[in-house]
Amino acid sequence: MRARLPRLTDRLELSDGLEVSPICLGMVGDPKTVLAAYDAGINFFFVTADMHWPLYAPLREGLRLLFKRRGARSRVVVCAAAYVTQPDFCELPFEELIDDLPGLVHLDVLTMGGVYGTDFGARLPVYEGHRERAFVGAKAIGASFHDRRVARSAIRARLVDLAFVRFNAGHPGARHDLFPKLPKRRPLLFNFKSTDGWVDDARLDELGLAREAWHPDITDHYRYVLSQPALDGALLSLSAPAEVRALSDALAKGPLDDTQQRWVERLSHAHLTTP
Repeated sequence: MRARLPRLTDRLELSDGLEVSPICLGMVGDPKTVLAAYDAGINFFFVTADMHWPLYAPLREGLRLLFKRRGARSRVVVCAAAYVTQPDFCELPFEELIDDLPGLVHLDVLTMGGVYGTDFGARLPVYEGHRERAFVGAKAIGASFHDRRVARSAIRARLVDLAFVRFNAGHPGARHDLFPKLPKRRPLLFNFKSTDGWVDDARLDELGLAREAWHPDITDHYRYVLSQPALDGALLSLSAPAEVRALSDALAKGPLDDTQQRWVERLSHAHLTTP
């Protein structure tokens, strides 16, 4: 168990002088969320360079506003993901992102999005080349793994600087087949999809679960994720500035104990498996 949960102002060493907050902000609903996150201590941002491009428009607008602040770009780390798998097309998405976003200038981390075992071997050498020649200014490479077996091998062999894996109360398999099998010295490990499986009040009634029992708030799912010592951080989507404060307040409550974690998993399982 962790003694405390990570704080927004904490910093983790990623690679070659890059230090990142344990919260990486992805999609937002309101561009001002980016400014609120930065002011609260978050310096790590995740943006797509191709797939889901429209969904990331508010984040790009928020970054544009942030980069108008003097010195802000030099104090943040921008991780860009490309989901294209053909090696010949693993450059242009990143160049187009820089062209589209005023003030971005360069990228810090280039990430392979949606990685499976069938494509990782072909994509990795391209990204290793990107890192070696500092393509678009990048100092590190990452991968968003959709196959935990590949993630385990890549992390243990230190093939990437940063790994993202799907982990939440509704999909807790990594607690058994990934986290216990990782060495102490390894790349940074972040999760994604933290709140999959959250049960709102209406769904709680549908499932016939007593409201007298503890009903985890959506922010408790962030606490659930970050209670896992193997995870260094979490990639989150926050809709509005107020959610940044709610996240910070939730993390200050500390980790969930084992009984609480099992209860959150039970609720999520019931929600996801019951019509």
